[in-house]
Amino acid sequence: MKDITNRKDIETLVNKFYDKVNADDKISKFFNEVVKVNWDLHLPKMYNFWETLLFGKMAYKGNPMLVHVLISREEMMEQEHFDRWLKLWKETLDENFQGEKAEMAFQKAQQIAGLMAFKVKQHA
Repeated sequence: MKDITNRKDIETLVNKFYDKVNADDKISKFFNEVVKVNWDLHLPKMYNFWETLLFGKMAYKGNPMLVHVLISREEMMEQEHFDRWLKLWKETLDENFQGEKAEMAFQKAQQIAGLMAFKVKQHA
């Protein structure tokens, strides 16, 4: 298995991850019922987000923390939801990639999930 080396790999990872998210009974509702995500807009943002985190390319512009706080005011995101998000992310990584960038992608996701869960609880 190869490591994450470029934008195409990020697109593969993100697409396969959101396939899992959309099929998940615990967190799909946030994307498809609460927010009603426009996937044609959301997916490229997520490619940019992960490209910025993993490769330092300043492709992403946005405030994901604020977005998640506002979502939680409509329907509260609990620790179990962030845990599920992280579990699906780890599964997707493990099924498709291994190496330094894949490990970094998991570490970044752990940090994001922890911080988001804390901030959402604090501000919702």
